[in-house]
Amino acid sequence: MREIARVLADEFQKRVVIVDTSNEIGGDGDIPHAAIGGARRMQVPEPSMQHRVMIEAVENHMPEVVIVDEIGTEAEAQACRSIAERGVMLIGTAHGERLANIIKNPVLSDLVGGVETVTLGDEEARARRTQKSILERKAPPTFPFLIEMRERHYWVTHRTERSVDMLLHGKKPLVEVISTNMPVQFC
Repeated sequence: MREIARVLADEFQKRVVIVDTSNEIGGDGDIPHAAIGGARRMQVPEPSMQHRVMIEAVENHMPEVVIVDEIGTEAEAQACRSIAERGVMLIGTAHGERLANIIKNPVLSDLVGGVETVTLGDEEARARRTQKSILERKAPPTFPFLIEMRERHYWVTHRTERSVDMLLHGKKPLVEVISTNMPVQFC
């Protein structure tokens, strides 16, 4: 995350704000960690205030990019959606083993578009060869791309909207696998 912040701020000349709840990205002293380059850091006084600091970052600092570590509450997920809807690039982390875990998590599912039960008509259900009640994505995802870090050197990249829709329809999503031990693969 530090390197992403540095590259965006220094090499791409973006206004980057890091919302740093645990001080893991920007450092915990008065002087930000040198590895974040020209990115700004906003420390969060208490974890329960992270969503407020996220919105404050957008309203008061006019960032082009906001970086948030450990999105874990409904308020933080709503703040992410608000930031994304304002046209600010958002980079964040959330705990979940796989995309399917985020979809099933009622607190975090909004990050990938949320899920709702839809009742189909008889004709539509027959045409889709499915039950009348199905799960569908509720809205566009907050994050257009999602990376599962399954191991330190093994990542799975999703186009969030497409992957969520495929998973909800019981299909395996088309993903890009990145491993430092082998070339890029599409699965």
